[in-house]
Amino acid sequence: MSNSADSPQEPAGRRTWHPVRLLTAAVFALAGLIFVTSFNTAKGTNIRTDASLLKLSDLVRERSQKNAELDETTARVRDEVDALARRDDGSTKAEDARLGALEKAAGTTKVAGRGLTVTLNDAPPGAQAAPGYPEPQANDLVIHQQDLQAVVNALWKGGAKGIRVMDQRLISTSAVRCVGNTLILQGRVYSPPYRITAVGDTGKLQRALDDSTAVQNYLLYVKAYGLGWKVDDHEAVSLPGYSGTVDLHHAETADAAGATESTESTD
Repeated sequence: MSNSADSPQEPAGRRTWHPVRLLTAAVFALAGLIFVTSFNTAKGTNIRTDASLLKLSDLVRERSQKNAELDETTARVRDEVDALARRDDGSTKAEDARLGALEKAAGTTKVAGRGLTVTLNDAPPGAQAAPGYPEPQANDLVIHQQDLQAVVNALWKGGAKGIRVMDQRLISTSAVRCVGNTLILQGRVYSPPYRITAVGDTGKLQRALDDSTAVQNYLLYVKAYGLGWKVDDHEAVSLPGYSGTVDLHHAETADAAGATESTESTD
């Protein structure tokens, strides 16, 4: 005998809603809401274009521009502080001379004189190997960090009184770094061609470039694959003083006996 008579019955005309059916209905409702919202947002335009996406490169350029503006502000404030400090502060001429020498050595003051500019650039699009050289790989056609460092190191060795890379003066804590084929220098980003300007005896600077093994290695790629290389002499060139912040926190200097003296900044 069936137990249907003993089971509770649903009222006539009433539909039973199971959890799965409720979930399905909710999903369709949400999908419809998304379509309506997308239509109202687009207004007949393509909302998936690259221009609507915030690219990492855009963020990098924005931060680089912001850092440049901050450097300019820092430079103005530093000039004001220096002007106030140079008022009658009771210092002697010898102390002022020593301070001036330290500022010059630190690269925070302008330097001018004869000099030269070295320009490095990636190979032109579609570059082919010169006769007798193997076909280039992608890395053979772009400027690398070691290429820039080779030029900077050679110019320092040649007695440069000051060096500027692109529009920034180098100091002892400056680091020339490349990510891909872009240069990151003191919080700002640059693309090739890269220009390195040095003030000093142009004959000694040129000989230092000629004597550098690393520079000569780069010149092989210039000959083989057409990387850019140009050296321009200047009868007179002026490099502004470094205007950014100094992030040095710890340094050690060696004396003649080999002992070291430690110095820490209070930043």
